[in-house]
Amino acid sequence: MLRSFLTKQVHFGLYNTSTILQRTMSTVPTMKAVVVKENGGRDKLIYEDVPRPSATLGNVVIKNQFIGKTLSCSFFLSSGEVVELGEGVTDFKIGDRVVHMGGNGYAEFSEVSATSVEKITHDVSYETAAAGALQGLTALTMVKSGYPVAKDDYILVHAAAGGVGLLLCQLGKHLGAKVIGTASTDEKCQLAKENGATYTINSKTEDIVARVNEITGGLGCHAVLDGVGKATFEVSMQCARRLGTMISFGNASGAVDPISIAILAQKNLKLMRPTLYNYMATREESRYWYDELFKLVEQGVLKFHVHKVYDLKDAAQAQQDLEGRITTGKLLLRP
Repeated sequence: MLRSFLTKQVHFGLYNTSTILQRTMSTVPTMKAVVVKENGGRDKLIYEDVPRPSATLGNVVIKNQFIGKTLSCSFFLSSGEVVELGEGVTDFKIGDRVVHMGGNGYAEFSEVSATSVEKITHDVSYETAAAGALQGLTALTMVKSGYPVAKDDYILVHAAAGGVGLLLCQLGKHLGAKVIGTASTDEKCQLAKENGATYTINSKTEDIVARVNEITGGLGCHAVLDGVGKATFEVSMQCARRLGTMISFGNASGAVDPISIAILAQKNLKLMRPTLYNYMATREESRYWYDELFKLVEQGVLKFHVHKVYDLKDAAQAQQDLEGRITTGKLLLRP
């Protein structure tokens, strides 16, 4: 899984080696970072000294405090403090507490476009921001825009003990829905219940479709929120009710195979494949969703479960633990 990522998307979450090669370490300050020098698996994640970035036009440099770890290293969110402003940056000042997506994130310092940075508000800590912002925004946009969850709706959440899954359980309960969460162990099912799931299904020992029909009186769910992908897509389609909504938002088990649009006619289903970035394409949209998220955190509606904080040098171990499905909630890296 990671091998494919390293081949195609090394420039996103990890420190860009093409940038490193263009600079001479003897002439600039250095920092610690995770770099990739050749394609491969987790063993190609190398922790070493690289040149520290400087802020160029329209960019800021951030001293990272925590880095949120996801299954794909191409998607991450970091929290930290602005330490340098590039020419033309007016929305931020030195010392601002911020979160950011993109740039070279697996490092002590990141240079990122000011347009991808937002201030941390509502007295949210660095750890909380890094642990919850990316997955919190993913969950929030799904239940507010992807499918506006209403009181007494039946909502099926796959991988309910994962980072996004736990937040979907919390948000579903907050909005008055009946959340059905699937998880691979009884312990994970219990965690989903503790976070708001009304019902849980052990995906290893129970028939998901049969249990959903039992719970919903044979009608199925108003919405299915599926971050697993290929392995659960057909099950998800079966679990959605007539006029229901199926949202496929992740590929943890691989990309969903191409489908014939005609299958939607069987129940007049709505099928959606959203990405977070398209909800936050403008500064106004970004500020709106971050503000909504931080309000829910401040109100105690959303609580982020951190499984473990790893030192940045242990990024490969964090990747292994995540792929091995031995974790629940969020993994963080600390430079």
